[in-house]
Formats: sequence, structure tokens, C-alpha cells
Amino acid sequence: MKFHIKPMLLSLALAGVLGSCKTSEPKEHLPKTYSIQQFMDIVQINGGAFSPDETKILVSSKASGIFNAVEIDIKTGEQKPLTSSTDNAIYGYSYFPKDNRVVYGSDKGGNEITHLYVLNNDGGTLDLINDSTAKANFYGWSYDQKHMYYSSNSRDKRFFDLYKIQVSDKKEGDVYPSTLSYKNEKGLDPAAISNDDRYIALTESITTNNSNMYLLDTQSGKSKLISEHNGNAQFNPQYFSLDGKTLFFLTDEGSEFMYLASYDIATGTKAKVEEAPWDIMYAYLSRNGKYRVVAINNDARTQIKIYDESNGGKQVEVAGLPEGDITGVTISDSEKLMSFYVSSSRSPSNLFVYNFETKEVKQLTNTMNKEIDPEDLVAGEVIRFPSFDGLEIPALLYKPKGIKEGEKVPALLWIHGGPGGQTRLNYSAALQHLVNHGYAILAVNNRGSAGYGKTFFAADDRKHGNEDLKDCVESKKYLASLGYIDETRIGIYGGSYGGYMVMAALTFAPEEFKVGVNLFGVTNWLRTLKSIPPWWASFREALYTEMGDPVKDSVALYNKSPLFHTDKITKPFIVLQGSNDPRVLQIESDEIVANAKKKGIPVEYVVFPDEGHGFVKKENNIKASEEVLKFLDKYLKEVPAAQ
Repeated sequence: MKFHIKPMLLSLALAGVLGSCKTSEPKEHLPKTYSIQQFMDIVQINGGAFSPDETKILVSSKASGIFNAVEIDIKTGEQKPLTSSTDNAIYGYSYFPKDNRVVYGSDKGGNEITHLYVLNNDGGTLDLINDSTAKANFYGWSYDQKHMYYSSNSRDKRFFDLYKIQVSDKKEGDVYPSTLSYKNEKGLDPAAISNDDRYIALTESITTNNSNMYLLDTQSGKSKLISEHNGNAQFNPQYFSLDGKTLFFLTDEGSEFMYLASYDIATGTKAKVEEAPWDIMYAYLSRNGKYRVVAINNDARTQIKIYDESNGGKQVEVAGLPEGDITGVTISDSEKLMSFYVSSSRSPSNLFVYNFETKEVKQLTNTMNKEIDPEDLVAGEVIRFPSFDGLEIPALLYKPKGIKEGEKVPALLWIHGGPGGQTRLNYSAALQHLVNHGYAILAVNNRGSAGYGKTFFAADDRKHGNEDLKDCVESKKYLASLGYIDETRIGIYGGSYGGYMVMAALTFAPEEFKVGVNLFGVTNWLRTLKSIPPWWASFREALYTEMGDPVKDSVALYNKSPLFHTDKITKPFIVLQGSNDPRVLQIESDEIVANAKKKGIPVEYVVFPDEGHGFVKKENNIKASEEVLKFLDKYLKEVPAAQ
């Protein structure tokens, strides 16, 4: 992200000039109130694969109400839907290297059993995964563009093997037989492949704070540990040099934050390449090595740096962009074009294309609903406050517009999933809808959140439902200290792990929060940890180390599971759940709702039979937000029901 310093200096200069003039204070902008339908009438898009002739870009678009594959003409901006699913989300991954066939992925109703499909030019489709119970991941194309790589757990549901398909001489309708490139028998997951296909970099999860990195030589069939280290450190392979002699990887060895380093395959020498006072999220090299792209997690924002390696590593500056974060950078094979997204907490993602030769920036989409005035939306503000033990907690504050002098508004804590997730300054229709309807929101990145160093990330290990919950209680105290917050009307809202935090708060700190909003949250850690999907096998022990082993640590997990302590709940809550959720099973929500109802606690329950872990259908997201707002208006804002 390029910071716009000159306009800031200009505004400061003007403030100095105008400060001596007697001017009336401008009235705060009074926002219009919008429906969730209007907030949802944006067009969510992601992805960005160039066609072989670089005249089109393949994206996934939710314009139809569910994600489908769409191609966008770079010259005209015209959008052409390639798929027309009405039930299962479809995500476009890539064109074929030499023609306009498309590879896309889709599951069934959110069950996460993703298959890979080839969409032929005649509209016909071919499922590349014969096993209906197998999950697959697209890995991209070989450098010579003769093969497609993908991983699948068809052979062993616990582990993902790496396969390749020869595509260079295939025609539409041909069968695509696959060959095994790497047999995964120990939970070592492929992460990067050298251009000559000789080397595969592998990762091994030890704990959520510790991992190993291996180098597999496919010629000899031997794997070598190349991440010998003491203590906890993460290793994440990113890419090989063009000549295949050097592996570039991310690590936090000897540092609080992830930095980019190199490993010389011949000598075993490691060297630091680039670091920042934040985590480097990813790095990659354009096809011919001209550009290196680095993404940095800069205090809940994404900062992109692009280096011209052919010009001494000089950083590329792209002028004329709107305010916001740059994400999703893709450089075309010719290295003449770059696609990327620009977004902020007040603006959904829009797709742009930059021409390196002409310096032209072109916006291809306008995803915001024209009925919404952007001035009515609220930008998140990064704030920090000390927790119970002095640890500094970062959070994002959203203050409703149009608050009258002396008025106090209700508020919600917004807790992310994970546990090791991070709430970032992205656009959220659900969040903006609540703020627009008069609710202040504090999105808390409690201890255990990613992005603030490995010590902070590990600070909640084996302490879930205790110290992270205390962070939430301190977050409530921070909200109560703000003059415009009604401290008697503060609730807590979260999904997945955030949903667990909601129920933990209502159970283990029952008088702290007035209401709870639980989206598919864990309530029984014993069941959840025993029933994790089989394809998480390589991550299972790492998860057990962080959360607890359901057998060895059954007493501790029982004690932190809200389901077994529902007699302590005193406040109303609402639960939203997808029937096909493979991570948090519906029975989790069924049981805690039933227990609360037996006790006479006001509880509302919304189940979506066609959703999984997170809701992907627009109509379901609209209903979810409508039900949440009705619940909050009734129990938190205490608005009398319409007669």
C-alpha cells in the first residue's frame, strides 16, 4: 500500500491557515439507514487469473447470489458468466495455459469436499476427482505448462498426495489420467515445486507455533530436513528461484515476526532476504523473475511491495489508486500486466489492472451498491488498550455516525474465528449493517490472534475460555469508558471460535454481557476435537497441543466447554448454524439451545440446511443478518416490538 502523504500535509497546512478564522463547526454527517438487502447488494468477487492471450481475467463472482466463475474482458470491462450454479458455490481457479478451458472448484452444500472440474469451451464439465468422498486442492501448472498439479486425499483420507495431469496434448472431452508425484504417508504437505519439477518443498505441522520444512528430491526420492532449529519456529516455503537452486521461505526463527529467507540447495546456506516490523504474509516471483511481490500484515491492513528485480530490486510505485489496501496481486505471464484488488473497511473489493509499460491503471469493477452513500459507512479505527495483566490488546473500533450529544448507544464485541484468526480492516456487510443501525462495534484481536508476533499468538494456548475471555471482559470495560457507549447494553458476537467465545462469556462470565450472538460456535470441545475432518490429520496433533487432547485432557476440555455448564447462563442469545458444517457439527448447537430452553433462557435458533461452516448464499446471509438485528433490537437495544 502506498501511503498518501502529500494530501495529508496539505490538509494540515490548510488547517493552520484556517485555524485563525472564525468558522462554525461542521455538523456531523447524518447517515441514511439502509436494509441488509442493500448492504448485501454489493458484488463479492475474488481471484484473478489471466487468460492465455491476457485479454480476460477469470474471477469468482457472487453477482447471482452465490459464487460462480466469471470472466472479465480487460478492454471493455464486460463480464461473462461461465457457470450458473444456484446451489453450490463455484470458485474459478485458472484458465488452461494454452486455451480458454477453465479449472474450477466446488463442494456440495458447504461440506468442504471440494472437487476440481474442467469447464470446456462448449460448456461441458468434467470432474477430475473420481472418488466422491475425496477432497482436492488446485496447485497450478508446471513451469513448462505441460502438466497441472493438484492434491487429493483419495488414497488416504488423512493425507493429501500430490498428483499431476498431462494437459499439453489434451483436447476437449479427453480423459485426464493422473500420475502420483508425491505419496504423502507422514503428513508432510507439499508447499512449493521447482520450475524443473525436481524439488518439492514440504511442511510438517508440529504445533500451531512450530513446524518443520523438508526438501524432497524427486530424482533420488529422498527427503531432507532443512529447518533444524531450537524452540518454536514456523517455516513456510514460498517459491524456488528460476534456476531451481534456491528455495525462498518464510520463517520467524529468531524473530517475533515472519520474514523472507533463502536456502541454497547446494550448500545448505540460509540467508535473510527481507523483514518488516510485522509478519510477511506471502511472497512470490513473477513467471520470468522480473518482479517479486511481498505482502505484509501491517496492523490489520495488507501492505503490498513490488520489486523490479531487473532494475536492481527497485520498488514499483503505482500512482492514481483510490484509498484502501491492495490485495490479490497477480502478474501475467508476459509480465506486462498486473491485476489486483483495492478495498477498505468502507469499500468492498474492486478489481483493477495495471500496465507496467504504459503505467495505466484501469478499474474493471464497481461492486458497491449505488443506493448506498459511501459517506454513510464507518471506517474502522485501530485502537489498543491494556488487558487484565497489562498485555496490550489491539482492536478495531466502529463508531456509529450521527450520535447526538449526550446520547449513549448499545455496543457489541466482535470476536473472530480461529482460534488464531485476525479481524482485519476489510469490508463486512453484516458489520456495517449493525453500525448503520446504531450499534457500536469493537472487533477484538484478543491474545492468540495472528499478526502481532508469535509470543502474542501463543499467549492463549491451553488458556482458552479463561485468559482470552478476560481480554473480552477488558474490551467491554474499554467500551464502557467511551462517553457515547451505554455500559448496560454491551453484547458479544462471534463465529466459529468467536462463537465459542460468545458462549464461554455467557457461561463463565454470565453477568458481563447483556446478550450473545453465536454463529456456528464450538460448545463441546470434547466432541469437536474428536470429530475433526479426517483431512486435518496432519494438523491434528498441533491442534491438540494448543487446545488439549480430548482423551488426555478430557477434564480440562470438559471444564471449558459451555455445553456442560449451561445452568450458569442467564442472558438471551441467538444461534445460527449450517446443517452441513463438518467442523462444528449441528448437534453442538442443537444441544446448547435445548439446554438453555429447558432453563427458560430466551434463545433463538436459525438453521440453514444448505450451508456449511460459514454461509455462502446471499439469501441466507441476508436472513442471518435480519434475524440477528431483530434479536439485538429486542434484547440489547430493547426496542418495543411493532404492534
